[in-house]
Amino acid sequence: MRFMSFIAGSTALSLSLALAPLAQADTDFAFGALTAQTQDHVTVFVNSDGDLTGAAATVNDKTDGRLATALDDAEFKGKFGAKLHLYGMGPYKQVIVIGTGDEALNIRTLRDLGGYTAQASNNKKNLSVMVDGLETDVDDAAAQVAMGYALSSYTFTKYKQDAEDIDRTVAFHTDQASSAERLYNNDLEHIVTGVTFARDMGTEPGMSIYPESFAQGVRDLFKGVPSVKVEVMGLSDMRRKNMGALMGVGQGSVHDPRLIVVSYMGGTRGEEPLALVGKGITFDTGGISLKPNNGQWLMKSDLSGAAAVAGTVYAAAKRNADINVVGVMAMAENMPAADAIRPGDVLTTMSGKTIEVMSTDAEGRLVLSDAVTYVQEEYDPKLLINIATLTGSAARALADDYAAVITRDWDLSEHMMRIGTEAGEDVWPLPLNANHYKAIKSAIADIKSTGGNPGASIGAAVVGTFVDEDRPWVHLDIAGVDWIDSAIPTTPKGHAGWGVRFMDGVIRDLESE
Repeated sequence: MRFMSFIAGSTALSLSLALAPLAQADTDFAFGALTAQTQDHVTVFVNSDGDLTGAAATVNDKTDGRLATALDDAEFKGKFGAKLHLYGMGPYKQVIVIGTGDEALNIRTLRDLGGYTAQASNNKKNLSVMVDGLETDVDDAAAQVAMGYALSSYTFTKYKQDAEDIDRTVAFHTDQASSAERLYNNDLEHIVTGVTFARDMGTEPGMSIYPESFAQGVRDLFKGVPSVKVEVMGLSDMRRKNMGALMGVGQGSVHDPRLIVVSYMGGTRGEEPLALVGKGITFDTGGISLKPNNGQWLMKSDLSGAAAVAGTVYAAAKRNADINVVGVMAMAENMPAADAIRPGDVLTTMSGKTIEVMSTDAEGRLVLSDAVTYVQEEYDPKLLINIATLTGSAARALADDYAAVITRDWDLSEHMMRIGTEAGEDVWPLPLNANHYKAIKSAIADIKSTGGNPGASIGAAVVGTFVDEDRPWVHLDIAGVDWIDSAIPTTPKGHAGWGVRFMDGVIRDLESE
């Protein structure tokens, strides 16, 4: 941890700085109590009543009331997320005003305010974010605003020759400085790092990320993290386990498949863990059932589910969550080749059940079939969540507003919806019933890999065939939310890293029981 002092006149304020996460490589975060000192660039928050309270009132005083006059002249209504840039206001070169609306702020909306602040700033200048005075019952609101800022300001510049090297500090001014700093450094920053890992993995080109390089990325992510065990299964291990579906998907690639298992046992010894299982197709050509070229480049992000699993377990382990969690990532590259599987082939899974391959472009459910079987046999989880960019059907049904959640229990679906709302990653239920299982009956195998519409429910039925009927199970289809074409408050355009915050919410919910 590093320290920096800001000095204005004869008043000095010493603020401890949190080392920034991967997305903030050149930005330091600081937390400190309000003082008489100023910086050139500040952000203040104003509600729909136009009230200048707390830190906003302090800034207004320092401008001799010109801030309030400017807001009146601009007819600024304080709508949630509205932005106003003001220049040459008294001692400040720039004042950014962000509207907070007319409702008390919760954790989600505080993070959104942080995201709006990042969007409004140019990410080049030192910035003071004046948090005091926000209408909220949330403790350490500054930490939540900082998390939203960090999530929103993610950039991926690895392959840009002209990427700027910027060194800056964002100071969150609050009278809860010490506790806000602890919350951010010891908890929220780890979620940001988990999301950043997922975004990085989903943004990297397929030439860089393949099953083994992804596995190495996971090893690097967890290096030095206590209470974590990372295991990587290769082809010989998979053959011994009879993982014919996972091996089948990967056999057309020069890169062998992997099954990555990360276990964090921070809960009661011997207690059944939460299992998180992610689809990790590092590039999806569609195999022999070749995808069209239009948009195929985006299939580098077909590993989003696996990346989110790694990021989630990392965040839990780093904050010493009181829970046992195992993350399983089924990694393969789906390529057409002389030895690739064909439509009509029959694969024998680890469970012994056979699958008739109707389309090699429905490969995610194949790798998941072996992964969910493995985690049940080895860990007997109390709750199994699988997450995958599985079907265009889910994306067409729910667009980028919601991930599809499919369960066998409506109460569980509703519970997942509440968790998503709180975490800032929304889910919406789609059905699963006997007709969907009937649709995947095969004439020559136990089941077939596709079976008509609705595709999202059919995909879930395939995976569900391999999940014990009495086991609590949640299927997340994130095909519509893993990549966005325009920024939202806490997510810039591009790979969203969707799922880390949602599954972190599930972990916190289980901890509270």
